Amino acid sequence: MNLRFASAADVPALLSIYEQYIPTTVTFEYVLPSEEEFTGRVAAILKTYPYLVIADGSDILGYAYAHPIGSRAAYGWGAELSIYLHPDAAGKGLGSRLYRVLIELLRLQGVRTVYGLVASPNPASEALHAALGFRLMGVQQKAGYKNGRWIDLFWFEQAIASYDPTPKPLIPIPGLPQEKVQTVLNSF
Repeated sequence: MNLRFASAADVPALLSIYEQYIPTTVTFEYVLPSEEEFTGRVAAILKTYPYLVIADGSDILGYAYAHPIGSRAAYGWGAELSIYLHPDAAGKGLGSRLYRVLIELLRLQGVRTVYGLVASPNPASEALHAALGFRLMGVQQKAGYKNGRWIDLFWFEQAIASYDPTPKPLIPIPGLPQEKVQTVLNSF
């Protein structure tokens, strides 16, 4: 099993995993994005943040990525995390290992706080965040409507670095020293 950055060639497998979540409230999307749209999403994220896949040979078991928590400049040192696992890969500890690597890469980039937004109920995701030291910072009540019901959104947060009075700008993932990135990926 290995961990690496996603590529356009991975998109069909990523969509296959994501498709299983579309009927659920795990994602607030109603319709599976097209391959073209999803490819654009992956490419856009990789310009700044990590977009990781777990592969077992040619089989992709899951993926995780980070993206901005908000669009204004002052949000630049925070990132929201997302993770999706193939159902056969769930419950085997891969999610926590994947999250740890993602967080370490974000720390190298200069991110200070990571956030996990979890549609309720989702006991597995809630347990993952708790086990990794996230704290529940609040509940956004009735944040979304899907499958005939209003859905609460749990906001989890974790500080991953100090809050310097004059933080340096975030380093885009391609700008990190490749030997450091590889060391983190190899820690998986």
